[in-house]
Amino acid sequence: LILSTDKGDIKLATFIDERAMHSIYEKFILEYYRYHHPEYNANPDKIQWNTDDGVIQFLPKMITDITLKYNNKTLIIDAKYYEHTFQTNYNTNTIHSDNLYQIFAYVKNLDKENTGTAAGMILYAKTQEEIIPGNRYVMGGNIIWVRTLDLNQPFTQIAGQLEKIAEDYFGENVMEQSKIP
Repeated sequence: LILSTDKGDIKLATFIDERAMHSIYEKFILEYYRYHHPEYNANPDKIQWNTDDGVIQFLPKMITDITLKYNNKTLIIDAKYYEHTFQTNYNTNTIHSDNLYQIFAYVKNLDKENTGTAAGMILYAKTQEEIIPGNRYVMGGNIIWVRTLDLNQPFTQIAGQLEKIAEDYFGENVMEQSKIP
């Protein structure tokens, strides 16, 4: 799916729409963790709504892109592939509000007891934009990250970025345990 138009430059095929690229990007991250870290049990998970009365009729399903579980901790990764990482309102760049609301809902509904053992991450594919998010927020006792994954690198460096994501949350040098040559 990668085409080259100039020597040394790699460009994605323009005939692939953003939705298809989003799906490929999401699957790549999921399969990376499945292959290199089976101990994380990487899967899309269904999260139940934390309703007080148990009524969930007409509530949308919450299905994560990637859920990693290790040592009683859970990291939900919401993979996003957009042409523009930020939304702009009145000349101010902000994280896409729908993305933030979604990851927050996943984390807070998963961590029903407010233990802080669930975290979330919006993982954007890096674009050519000058501003690159790399933020960590603590919201209601849970960590929410907004990061980018730079795919314009050799695989070993992409893998290093994915390893750092897991290491930052799970707190171990997982790269030593992985199957990366």
